[in-house]
Amino acid sequence: MKMLSHCLRAILATSLIAFAASEANAASRPNIIIIVGDDMGYADVGFQGVKDYKTPHLDKLAADGARFTNGYVSGPYCSPTRASLLTGRYQTRFGHEFNPGPPSAGLPLSETTLADRLRASGYKTALVGKWHLGSEADQHPQKRGFDEFYGFLGGAHSYFEKNGILRGTENINELDYTTEAFGREAIAFIEKNQKQPWLLYLAFNAVHTPMDARPEDLAKFPHITDPKRKAYAAMMTAMDAAIGKVRQSLEKTGQAESTLIAFISDNGGPTMPGTTTNGSINTPLRGSKRTTLEGGIRVPFLLAWPGQIKPVVVDKPVIQLDLHATALAAAKVEEKPEWKLEGVNLLPFVKGKNNDLPHGALFWRFGDQMAVRSGDWKLVKYDSNVETRSGRNNEPATAAKLYNLADDIGETRDLAASNPEQVKKLQALWDDWNTANKPPLWGKNGEAGTAKKAQGKAKSAAKKKPQKAAEHDD
Repeated sequence: MKMLSHCLRAILATSLIAFAASEANAASRPNIIIIVGDDMGYADVGFQGVKDYKTPHLDKLAADGARFTNGYVSGPYCSPTRASLLTGRYQTRFGHEFNPGPPSAGLPLSETTLADRLRASGYKTALVGKWHLGSEADQHPQKRGFDEFYGFLGGAHSYFEKNGILRGTENINELDYTTEAFGREAIAFIEKNQKQPWLLYLAFNAVHTPMDARPEDLAKFPHITDPKRKAYAAMMTAMDAAIGKVRQSLEKTGQAESTLIAFISDNGGPTMPGTTTNGSINTPLRGSKRTTLEGGIRVPFLLAWPGQIKPVVVDKPVIQLDLHATALAAAKVEEKPEWKLEGVNLLPFVKGKNNDLPHGALFWRFGDQMAVRSGDWKLVKYDSNVETRSGRNNEPATAAKLYNLADDIGETRDLAASNPEQVKKLQALWDDWNTANKPPLWGKNGEAGTAKKAQGKAKSAAKKKPQKAAEHDD
């Protein structure tokens, strides 16, 4: 009997030690917020030079942590970037090269998301905002690792219309303004989940079209005479205010120092003539959303963690794939080789523990367009419509251009003819990377005509099946 008692005490003691260790590990793992702006211009935040309005809360976030001046996304379009962010792999590895046109298209079920991985390790997970990775039942966010979902499934949505905004799988009953609502839902999630680590993917639809601005926000900018730019300013400042409130909620609940925050835009601003523009500005970058020029793929990129990341400006090229790896590392989730992740944990770089380049090269493929950046050199084939529609040049999409971004961030001086060996080297890097890519699951290239055809088919399908939301080509 005494021996049994001793055994029970030993088992209980072991269990208590294990529980305490588990609790300590959970306490040391930060909450994680990944905030994504939609179709933002590179220059449209205060910390990167905007002059006609202010973004004080994003500027504060930039000042509090790491600001990456060479921050990229892996695609010049909304959905591919999000697919890559959540999987930690180049989207071309699994055929998610373009926005999903057909109603059944979406993130392949073979792929595992960051939410899947963090939830399996004990994190509470939520998506607030835009999904754009499939609208079928098995593609729903709550089937892809998120415990909670509040937002919309497609690529674009009215900021005032409640139809299509879901809580879980049910339509909501009322809506004031999506930007305000998304911030409010994010805060509610933060406040009710203080006893375990959590992941919040906060994906605003600001500043994607339609240009729905509130009258009270528009009234703040009498000096801006262009209607579209005024709406853009109003929508940007509304998002900035919402982000400020989210950070305030972290302070009020005592979670600020235990929360890692990342911020990016999903691609560059849509400034290409002849397309649906939103009033964004990509200066000093050349190009637009939908191109592999810098204006399509270089974005505002921030990482903050009070007490862990000191204020720093990082010039080394990074990509949104890295946020996946960084989140796993912060959460103490061991990366497995079979996951085939392609991002890099950025924490050693921002903490000064690693002074190397995070990547030997970064890559892009978008239909006939491509790009590879290694060091300061970039080889790019881009959509020539970005120039011909504005009457600037008449360059075929198949012509590879070579730029040195260290002294030509605007990609104005093609150095291919004078540096043939550099062209050959970069092309070989890209060709080798491309061997592991898959054919697109839908769409043939990034041309607007293809996107519009896909959108038209989606709209026709939506009319026949009103319960399915048509995807947006942007």
